[in-house]
Amino acid sequence: MPVPQPPRSPLAGGFLIALGAMLGAAIGLLTALGPTRGFLAGLSAGVAMSLVIWLLDRKRDR
Repeated sequence: MPVPQPPRSPLAGGFLIALGAMLGAAIGLLTALGPTRGFLAGLSAGVAMSLVIWLLDRKRDR
């Protein structure tokens, strides 16, 4: 009788979204971009990295 494998924890990408938004706003404050543009740029980068992690995690399940 095969032994069932314990469920695997998925990788977390939400941290990258939050980190990107905070770093983007901070960098935007320090540069000429402004905090809103920096926030949106960081948020976009964080979402893109999270999507990559999600796709890699899905691929790992198969």
